[in-house]
Amino acid sequence: MKYLTIVVAMLAATATGSAFAQTNSSNAPATSIGAQVASNDGATAQGPAVPAWGQPVHEKTRAEVYQELVHAEQDGQLAYLNSTLYAHP
Repeated sequence: MKYLTIVVAMLAATATGSAFAQTNSSNAPATSIGAQVASNDGATAQGPAVPAWGQPVHEKTRAEVYQELVHAEQDGQLAYLNSTLYAHP
């Protein structure tokens, strides 16, 4: 009985494993998975990271992030988050 369960589980895993395989439909050469994993900044050998809907991602500079932080402090967003979301009873 256990043998039958293991065989069925292995067949199911084999049948569904190929559903997650990627295909490279573009004419660009395929990069290895190791090259994609080694890149921590989101860029691959083919260029910057592109989300599923096809628009390139704008990477923010430190100055832009700092300006957003200053703006959030000035208009009260940080105070609101600290009092509601991050409040410890």
